[in-house]
Amino acid sequence: MTETLCWRKSSFSGGGDGNTCVEIAPLRTRVAIRDSKAPSQGTLTVPVGSFTALVHSLKRTIA
Repeated sequence: MTETLCWRKSSFSGGGDGNTCVEIAPLRTRVAIRDSKAPSQGTLTVPVGSFTALVHSLKRTIA
């Protein structure tokens, strides 16, 4: 069975048309990630815990 993914972009997405960003889609135990400029080029999936750790690390770096 294939899951239907609900992709979303960051509110910080840049560029004139807002497509210079990655998109994420939550799965049951993983997070799917793709390039919003080339969504058909492939998808990376990572465990939820790893993705959460990455986001927290990025937030600390930016702050």
